Parts: sequence; C-alpha cells; structure tokens
Amino acid sequence: MKRNRYKVHVTKDYLVFCCAHFITYDGDQCEKLHGHNYRVAVEIEGDLDENHYVFDFVTLKNRTRAIVDELDHHMLLAMKNPQLVVEEDGNRVHVRYRDREWMFPRSDCILLPIENTTAERVAWYIADRLATVLREQHQYTPDLLRVEVEETFGQSATFEWVPG
Repeated sequence: MKRNRYKVHVTKDYLVFCCAHFITYDGDQCEKLHGHNYRVAVEIEGDLDENHYVFDFVTLKNRTRAIVDELDHHMLLAMKNPQLVVEEDGNRVHVRYRDREWMFPRSDCILLPIENTTAERVAWYIADRLATVLREQHQYTPDLLRVEVEETFGQSATFEWVPG
C-alpha cells in the first residue's frame, strides 16, 4: 500500500558557514589547508501534526542555524582520522600528518567526531546534531532527515538520517 508523504525543506542565505579544512585520501595523500563557503539545506519527512505541518519552518531554520553558526569561521579537524595525530595542548591544537605539522589556537578549532572533513561527513555531523536537538528539545523524531552540504556551487554531498 502506498503511503502519502510530506516533507519540508529549508535553505537560507544565513545557513552558510565559512571554514578551513583539509582531507587525507588514497592512504598517503593530504590536501593543502584551504577553505570553503559552505551552504546547508535541510529536509524533513514525516506525518502532519495537529497543526497540519511536518515541522515548524521557523524552528527548523533556527535549530539548523545554531549548528551552522558554531562551525562558522573555524578550522575543522577530524578526530577519528587514523592518518592524523591531533593533540590539544592547553589553548593550542597541534596536528600532524607524516612530516607536515600545523598549530592552531584551540578557540579557532572545531574537533569533529568524524574520520575526515569531507562534505559527506560534515553533512552527517550536522544531521546527527540536528536529529539530537529535535528529539531532546522538541520531542520530535522525523521519518527522514536529509542534510545537504554544498562545498562550492554545483558540488554538494547529502546525508540521509533515518531513525533506528
């Protein structure tokens, strides 16, 4: 039996974040430090509530914006990357990849629980955080939560979070 589906989609000019990162790849490669102006879009699928909407647009935009704002103007570092050594040293973060080293002020870094700072894993991070906020602060679990992170015009990655 086919089930009707509803979804809400938000993307705004303020759902953007500018940050620096680098990724490791192919087992022995590491990009140069660089940055992007990322854009985020969020979509939620679910049944209609007593107000006849899936989820309030304003609340969804505000919750997404809070997460995006935390990332803005920071250095993103992947804490689960086996190719990197990331160590906090007081108010500094020391990062090593083979013979390359970087030192960043701790307050300029976001230490992410991911394997690499690809757009795919950043989309997962945002979706995971947003799903937690929706569940804990609004007692709401969507049927599907989709987060798209656009790294540059025409180049994006999407993660779909499904409860389970």
